[in-house]
Amino acid sequence: MSHAGFHAGSFSARDETRAAVEAARRRVRIMSATLHPALPHPEPVANPAARLALKRDGASRGLLDGAWWPRSRDLLSELPALTDVLDPLWGRITRIAVNPKYWPVIPRRVPVDGHLVKVGWFTPEIDPHKLLLLSYGTGRWDLLIIPPETGAQSAARLMAAASDDGPPMTASALIAADEARHGAAASDEPLDPDEAWEYEGGASTPTAVPHQPSRVIAGM
Repeated sequence: MSHAGFHAGSFSARDETRAAVEAARRRVRIMSATLHPALPHPEPVANPAARLALKRDGASRGLLDGAWWPRSRDLLSELPALTDVLDPLWGRITRIAVNPKYWPVIPRRVPVDGHLVKVGWFTPEIDPHKLLLLSYGTGRWDLLIIPPETGAQSAARLMAAASDDGPPMTASALIAADEARHGAAASDEPLDPDEAWEYEGGASTPTAVPHQPSRVIAGM
């Protein structure tokens, strides 16, 4: 056999081998695409709006600047919705502090809308039912923390009291006074379906919170 014939036969065999390998790869890709189809990306779920009431502009600040009714005791999930409302009003919130009595986990930092909020805790200095906030270049703010399990009627009264110009009371004193006045713990008052729907943002009614000279901001 001549050298030319030998080389021609070798190239032909190599070409056939390459073609067979490429065909096998195509079959593997087709099978992989069939067995593992691309899954659709889930749509991001927006956090519910913060349930919040603030004193009106120009009101006497007293001991509290308003009230916040979180849905849980998880600062990582609750704080972003709160800062979404407060940042445009008070300037960027940079730090918060709580009493650890009712918060099972206190993270050192919480990511919110492109920045981090530092979290501190103090046992004797901060009322267990109060949230202290520091905003960028603006100052300090104090909110009553209404326990997440509170019934709708008690929450409405506490929001109105914390954002009213009445006699100054501490956060714990407000909660204790409401329980004493109405004869039941806040958590003992169940929500009926209509109340639950309204307080989760299902309706915008002027009676969701009793009329007071305050600003009801969101989530009500």
